[in-house]
Amino acid sequence: MRFPKRYLFQILFFLCVGIPYIDDYELTFFVWIFTAAVSLSHSYSIGILKFTSFYIGIFVLAVIATFAHDYKAYYIIRDATYLLKPIIGILIGYQICRRIDFKNTFKTVIYTGVIIALIHYLVIVYAIIEKHAFTVNEIRLNAGMFSDFEVYVLIMLLFHDKFELDLTKKQIRYFTWIVAISAFLYMARTNFVQFLILFLAMKGYFKINRTSLVAIAVAVGFVAIGYSAILYINPKRNGPGIEALLYKIKVAPVEPFKTKIDVDNWKDLNDNYRSYENIRTVKQVTRSGSKATYFGLGMGSRIDLKREIWLRENLRYISILHNGFMTVFLKSGLVGVLLSLASILMLIRQRKSSVPILSNINLLMVGTGIFMLFSNWVFMGFYNLIDSKSILIGLLICFKEMAVKDQMVSVNEGISS
Repeated sequence: MRFPKRYLFQILFFLCVGIPYIDDYELTFFVWIFTAAVSLSHSYSIGILKFTSFYIGIFVLAVIATFAHDYKAYYIIRDATYLLKPIIGILIGYQICRRIDFKNTFKTVIYTGVIIALIHYLVIVYAIIEKHAFTVNEIRLNAGMFSDFEVYVLIMLLFHDKFELDLTKKQIRYFTWIVAISAFLYMARTNFVQFLILFLAMKGYFKINRTSLVAIAVAVGFVAIGYSAILYINPKRNGPGIEALLYKIKVAPVEPFKTKIDVDNWKDLNDNYRSYENIRTVKQVTRSGSKATYFGLGMGSRIDLKREIWLRENLRYISILHNGFMTVFLKSGLVGVLLSLASILMLIRQRKSSVPILSNINLLMVGTGIFMLFSNWVFMGFYNLIDSKSILIGLLICFKEMAVKDQMVSVNEGISS
C-alpha cells in the first residue's frame, strides 16, 4: 500500500508546530529549514510574497546595518536565524497547505492541537511527580509557559460551524474540553488576552457599529471589575496555587510600560523587567546616532543590561528582548518597526468576501492582527523562539487562496452545466 504524500506533510506540520515546545531553538530551526526545503513550491502568490516581504525587509535592513560594526560571527549567525524565523514559518505554513488535501487542512490543525494538548498533560504529570512542581510558577517552568497554537485550535473548535470542520459532534465536544483545559493550565496572561481578542473577532465585534461598541464596552467592563477584584484581594508574589497568577495579572498593566525603575530594588526590577529591557534598548540605540535609530545596529548587536540578570542563566548582554518591536528596533531601527507594523496592518485590513468560510478566516486574521500588537509588545510576536503563529498565518493565507480557486471552479462548472 502506497503511503500518501499528504500524510508526510501532515507529520511535518505537527513536528514544526510541536518541536518548539521542547524549547530547543537549534532543533526547531533545523526542522523548519528541512520542512521548508522539502515542501518548496514552484510558484507563490502575490499575497504571500507581499506579506513575507515585510519580514524580508526587516532582515535585509539588519544585514546592511551589520556592515557598520565588528560583531562576532557567532552572534551574527544567531541573529540571522532569529530574524529568518518568521519568514521560514510563513512559507512553511503556505507550502504545507498546498501539499495536503484542501478539505483536510483544518483537520490537520485540530488534530495537531489535540495531540499537543495531550502531551502537555503528560508533561504536567511528569513535572509534578518527578520534579515535585506544585506551585503555578514551578509547573509553568517545567511544563511550558504559553501555547498560542492551542488557543487558535480552541477558537476553531468553538466556532466549528464557521470553519466547516468535518468532525462529529462527539469529537468536537471531546476535543474542545481537551484543548481548553490544556490551554488554561498554562496560566499564561497572554493566552487569556489572545482568547478574548480572537473570540470577539470571530463574533464580528471589531467591525465598528453600535453592537460591537456595546460588546467591547461590556468586555472592558468585566475586565475592569475583575482587575479591581484582584487589587482588592491583593495577591502576594509567589503565593500558593492560583495566587501567583493573580499577582502577575495585578502587575501586568504597568509591567511593559513603566518608564522609571529602581534597579537596586529587586522586586521593582523583577516586576517591571520588560520595561527595563525597553529603556536600555532605546537609550543604547539612540545614543549610537541617527543612522542607528533609523536603521538599527544590525545582526550581532546586543543590549547591555548594566548588571547580570537571571534569564535561565546569569546574563548581562542579550541579543533578543521580550518586546518584538524593540528587538526589531535594535536590529533594523525605526524603519524595521514600521515594516513590522505594516505587516500587522495587512492582517487587520482584510477584503470583504461573500463566501462564508473566507469571511470567517478574515475575522480570525483580523483578530490575529490586533493580538499581534499586544503579542509583539510583551512576548516578541513571530520572533518568539517557541512561537509557531507564523506557520498558521501562512497556512491561512494559502487556504484562502485555494478556497477562492475552488469557489471559482464551482461557479464555472455551474455556468457550464
